[in-house]
Amino acid sequence: MSGCRLEVCVDDAAGVDAAVSGGADRIELCAALATGGLTPPPGLMAYAAQAPVPSYAMIRPRAGSFVFDASEIDLLLWDIDAVRRAGLAGVVLGASLPDGRLDEALLRRLAGHAQGLGLTLHRAFDLVPDFAEAVEIAVELGFERILTSGGEKTALEGIEALASVVDHAAGRISIMPGSGVSIANAGHFRQRLGVSELHSSCSVAVRQADARLVSLGFAGETARRTDAAVVRALKEALSM
Repeated sequence: MSGCRLEVCVDDAAGVDAAVSGGADRIELCAALATGGLTPPPGLMAYAAQAPVPSYAMIRPRAGSFVFDASEIDLLLWDIDAVRRAGLAGVVLGASLPDGRLDEALLRRLAGHAQGLGLTLHRAFDLVPDFAEAVEIAVELGFERILTSGGEKTALEGIEALASVVDHAAGRISIMPGSGVSIANAGHFRQRLGVSELHSSCSVAVRQADARLVSLGFAGETARRTDAAVVRALKEALSM
């Protein structure tokens, strides 16, 4: 159980700093976490590349489904190129067929284009009709890990499915629970699943103090912000 790693998802420079300060082992770098994470801008990639922990960038050009057309595939490939230019450690990929199965052909193309970078399969996995089949695809394509909630809104709700996925993976690929992972339940995932890494936003709700920004539509009334103290506390919980 020792040595469980913590990946923290962030979507701004302050989040990078908080994750590093709190002791995160890896950063998932995104834009727009409120929509599940989109490809981060080049400036944020460059900023994260200076951090002392590895960052994997989300490769997702828009919110919504993970079914991509030809023009969007070009964007995916260009964004992978941007990650390599920035000097980040890896990419977070996912692509679906209309029936929810992984788009193996496209993922093979993307993984090949990302050769030399680390690979995480994102929660497009949670939409598949057959977890075992999807695990086999991920293993065959050389992914290091699968980020998953077990097909449910939160990983705690999907913990029995996660247990089945972990069993099927049999150590060939890391299964990384994510969505709703917190200080309160991290120990439960470790004890029930025996996983070696967990994914969390480690965020707190922050109210927007400037009502003018809200009224003009430049900001919502509240937002989530990565909190270094939460990162630190979760990291400490994982060391027990």
